[in-house]
Amino acid sequence: MAPTWCTGRLLVALPVLDDPNFARSVVLVIEHDEDGALGLVLNRPTTTRIEDVLEGWSLLAAEPANLYGGGPVEPSAVVGLAVADPRATAGFAITGRIRTVDPTDDPMTLAGEVERARIFAGYAGWAPGQLEGELAQGAWLVVEAEADDVVSERPDELWHTVLGRQPGAARLMANFPDDPRLN
Repeated sequence: MAPTWCTGRLLVALPVLDDPNFARSVVLVIEHDEDGALGLVLNRPTTTRIEDVLEGWSLLAAEPANLYGGGPVEPSAVVGLAVADPRATAGFAITGRIRTVDPTDDPMTLAGEVERARIFAGYAGWAPGQLEGELAQGAWLVVEAEADDVVSERPDELWHTVLGRQPGAARLMANFPDDPRLN
């Protein structure tokens, strides 16, 4: 049976995932194939304002206009994501209106194509077969991404929001307490 690749979809960390890097995280998978997977954690804003690290990007940055922690791999690597006009040619299309953008580009040249953007420091990465193993263990729920997930104005609520719009039992997990022992 051929593997199911998750490119362009969200990984929602389930409560059984005990890695503190990914607890209650929502990860957009940028690339997933036989060589492994790469994604960006969408709900980990830092306290660093984007204007303090990338000149001009506050023009396109979605609120809160902070740098985001994209994951524990290569924390000095900077990656951009954007919600763009469907006819946009900038960056690389991931799914629908979600595209990568190059943070070294002049944001003024992207302003006609990009509606809102996020800039991430670091990323999440999986070796070949690693993500498939975590999926088999029930650590992640794979769901469809929506453009607003990338630029959510309430990143602290994104995990609950994404789970809350799912059908069936997945929706119930949106109310799973941080510490079930205190329930």
